[in-house]
Amino acid sequence: MNPALPKKQREKRKGGLKKRKGWVKEFIFIVGGARSGKSRYAQALAKRISKKVAFIATCTPQDKEMKKRIALHQKARPRHWKVIEEPREIKSILPGLKEKFDVVIIDCLGLLISNFLSTGLNERAIEKEITLIAGFLSKAKFTSIVVSNEVGGGIVPGNALARRFRDLAGFSNQIMAKRADRVIFMQSGIPMKIKGE
Repeated sequence: MNPALPKKQREKRKGGLKKRKGWVKEFIFIVGGARSGKSRYAQALAKRISKKVAFIATCTPQDKEMKKRIALHQKARPRHWKVIEEPREIKSILPGLKEKFDVVIIDCLGLLISNFLSTGLNERAIEKEITLIAGFLSKAKFTSIVVSNEVGGGIVPGNALARRFRDLAGFSNQIMAKRADRVIFMQSGIPMKIKGE
């Protein structure tokens, strides 16, 4: 437990778990801008909780620069973690993880939305997918950590597809934040709690 926390908060938390009728798992949502440290923080949290971690990567390498980014992320992860590369069918694979892992990371929600858009799914269908995932994670028997992009702080995008993505990312973040036990905003590598203890 973090000794910097007040004693009352430390007593309610143990090894990343929250006391709620006994020690149970948590749904943690981490959001931030590009290179804000959100993925690194998510991995640090997972390492503190357990060695039994599943990492769901939603990224699909489409160019050399993206492949390089993926390689850097792979080097940062412990080798014993189970890595699942799944660009879209997140809700289908989650039920099979509940007996095998203590922590499941989904990184990241923004790329998942982008992948949905590339298949031609409309806004309503995408929001339904995100709602189903959030609903499952809020009741899961493992600690879940979802990483997402904050894209609403800049200028209005200049094309329709980019505006659709921005809006969907914003709505999806709201869905996740509503169901999560804890929401953390990352700014310049510094985690700032905006929901939960």
